[in-house]
Amino acid sequence: MPALRRTKAGTTVLAAISVLLLAPLSAPAAHAAQATPGAPASHTAHTAHRGGHVHDECNTPSINRLQKWLASGEGTTVPPTGSLLVPEGDGYAAKIVFQNNEWHVAVVWLGNQFDAQADLSHSTGFWLTYSADDDFYVQLRPASHWSGGDKWLTRIPATGGQLVRKFFPFDPDSWTWLPELGQPQYSFASALTEARGLVFVGKTPNSLDFRELLIDGYQPPCL
Repeated sequence: MPALRRTKAGTTVLAAISVLLLAPLSAPAAHAAQATPGAPASHTAHTAHRGGHVHDECNTPSINRLQKWLASGEGTTVPPTGSLLVPEGDGYAAKIVFQNNEWHVAVVWLGNQFDAQADLSHSTGFWLTYSADDDFYVQLRPASHWSGGDKWLTRIPATGGQLVRKFFPFDPDSWTWLPELGQPQYSFASALTEARGLVFVGKTPNSLDFRELLIDGYQPPCL
């Protein structure tokens, strides 16, 4: 099993943890789709950041105030390490390509630094605007159990070549674990109280393009 390593790339400190494994992924970008049916009305009304301007962004590159979108160095990826953020319209997108049939990891630090954490216990979930060539997963990684592959996760479906906006609820029934990675020895509810990062993982070639990661009830602090 591959392991994440804590390294430094330029001024960006790369999260280094251990084993992250998961499954297939999917498709590039085209045009934005509609909000997920059944998502909370308050979220549906919110304007997505699809490469456009978000008024409350940070002074340095960010998406919904999230400044640390990082290639961990695990698996063959483009870029291999460092920030995923690139200019897109009058905002930014986070883009990474997974190559080869091997495990790959991309990390988002919710507090914009590795040692920070967020209490998401009162959040209903998050909006993600993205495109992907294949299915992949996102893990919710708590500060006290950051390392290892035995994490709560939910599947993110392929998009068929379009940018899609989808709501992912923090409903325990929507999150699971993979036998390949092991069963978490802590509850999903406890992970929400000390969330350090969302970690995207996949084992197949994939091209990922993220335009929005908007977490209900949580505003990341700009650094």
